Amino acid sequence: MRTFGARGFTLIELLVTLAILALLGTLIAPVAQLTIQRRQEQELRAALHQIRAAIDNYKRASDEGRITRAAGATGYPAKLDLLVEGEADLRSPKQAKIFFLRRLPRDPFNLDPELTDAQTWGKRSYASEANDPKEGADVYDVYSVSGKVGLNGIPYSRW
Repeated sequence: MRTFGARGFTLIELLVTLAILALLGTLIAPVAQLTIQRRQEQELRAALHQIRAAIDNYKRASDEGRITRAAGATGYPAKLDLLVEGEADLRSPKQAKIFFLRRLPRDPFNLDPELTDAQTWGKRSYASEANDPKEGADVYDVYSVSGKVGLNGIPYSRW
């Protein structure tokens, strides 16, 4: 006569399995966080590059006389939204608009949903110092307002 043993796992087998899963979880979590931070840093780098290139193109168009420039103005945009809204091309017979950005990217480290895309960035005017950026009559540069430090050890506000 055959006796059939109880089917299933013993308590020891379950505990060993849970311990292995917990160990794997503690190894994977930091890697996942690092991957997310790297992705956000890539987005920040790309957004800064796009916005700064658009600001430079705006300044170039202003220097070439393609857009209206007030007397005594620096030629930089008065606000970031002008890069998306565009400016009338003074050289175009139909006064077509020149657009410098299709859309303004958000700061990937500023997750406040109540802020507009332009409000997520810190802005530096032409009149302010690089070490102490302040907003002013124009937008000369943008920076992240995040207080975090990048993987390279440099604060995001200094990128």
